[in-house]
Amino acid sequence: MKESISARMRRLAGEAFKFLTVGGLGYIVDVGLSNVLAYGLGSIPALLDGSPIKSKIVSTVISMMVVWTGNKLWTYGDRATGSNLRGISLFVVVNMVGMVITVIPLGVTWYLLDMRDQLTYNISTNIIGVGLAMLFRFYAYRTWVFKDATPAAEVVVELDESRTVPDDRD
Repeated sequence: MKESISARMRRLAGEAFKFLTVGGLGYIVDVGLSNVLAYGLGSIPALLDGSPIKSKIVSTVISMMVVWTGNKLWTYGDRATGSNLRGISLFVVVNMVGMVITVIPLGVTWYLLDMRDQLTYNISTNIIGVGLAMLFRFYAYRTWVFKDATPAAEVVVELDESRTVPDDRD
């Protein structure tokens, strides 16, 4: 039986809520760590001062671990996704593409426009870049990474017994 449009929308809304919640936690880890690495925090010096893209790569890899766990166990926990190795491999590939999408606006503002202040850094990478990458990841996670691998139910064909089949023996 086909699922109604309203049921599909409710299911998709629930999935999007979980995705955004897990992503929000990953975002906090990503933004916080990238800022600490690039600019320091109070008495903690910047560990990657002058290297914003390296800072973003390190923070993205760490936040990926948080997001993988949350999405695997909660957002898409009800899906039988098949091999964990396949899922992790696709997850890493999707997130590497997402990371490239995230750092493109940063590269433009930092290297082409020579805008190197912390506010521009955060707007370009943590708002514009992450927003674009989030759209890509949501599509990619549900389409490829956490695709439901449950086999389709077998189709049972019932014959209508009221129909008569012509008998060629006459």
